[in-house]
Amino acid sequence: MANAARALDMIDVTPAFAAGDAETYEARFAGVSTEDMLADLLANELKGRVAAVSSFGTESAVLLHMIAQVDRDVPVIFTNTQKMFGETLEYRDELAERLGFTDLRVYRPDPRILAAKDANGLRWSYDPDGCCEIRKVEPLRRALAPFDAWISGRKGFQSKTRKALPRFEIDEGRLKLNPLADWDKARLEAYFDAHDLPHHPLEADGYPSIGCKPCTSKVLPGEDPRAGRWRGWDKVECGIHLPTKPGEEPVF
Repeated sequence: MANAARALDMIDVTPAFAAGDAETYEARFAGVSTEDMLADLLANELKGRVAAVSSFGTESAVLLHMIAQVDRDVPVIFTNTQKMFGETLEYRDELAERLGFTDLRVYRPDPRILAAKDANGLRWSYDPDGCCEIRKVEPLRRALAPFDAWISGRKGFQSKTRKALPRFEIDEGRLKLNPLADWDKARLEAYFDAHDLPHHPLEADGYPSIGCKPCTSKVLPGEDPRAGRWRGWDKVECGIHLPTKPGEEPVF
């Protein structure tokens, strides 16, 4: 036990990035295009230290395409909650193959945790926060353990709680990039067209935002793009993306 304790003491648990680093990066890349920003960071100081986290949802192809143009060896993390649409899994494989990524990492919930906390698979129906925690947040935390930074596909237009989204944040000591923070739907669609990217098959059926099958419904014309997520619950995020600064708490 003493040797094990000494070994743990030798592990460097110092966060790779501090609170002020996000502001430094924000200022450094102010006015720089998304593509040029990614090219700089992925080829230089973040090379080998960063992963892309993707839901392979309706807009994911844009960011993944940009990353693939710089470095197809960037690990791409997908958390399979085991409640996903079959169409999402098929789209994931099609898109990752088409873009040529060499390191697609699929993480699933810990079966021991599922057995203890969601043995019947119905936790989503009475405790969606708890369900997201064990099926998405915990697996992603394991997946991100080797990395100092990660890339998110969030955009400011997607919901009220994502307005004024910065390009850079600090999340549990990691640098978190939101390269498409200021992109709108029209700009995304133009990119899809310009690069002939495939769309998620469910988008045309009224699903502009797609998560787990039990907690995703169609969105009506004029509704917030994420209105179909956890409909009927005071919940707007799965728990991976939570506000970290006072005043940024979700408005339900």
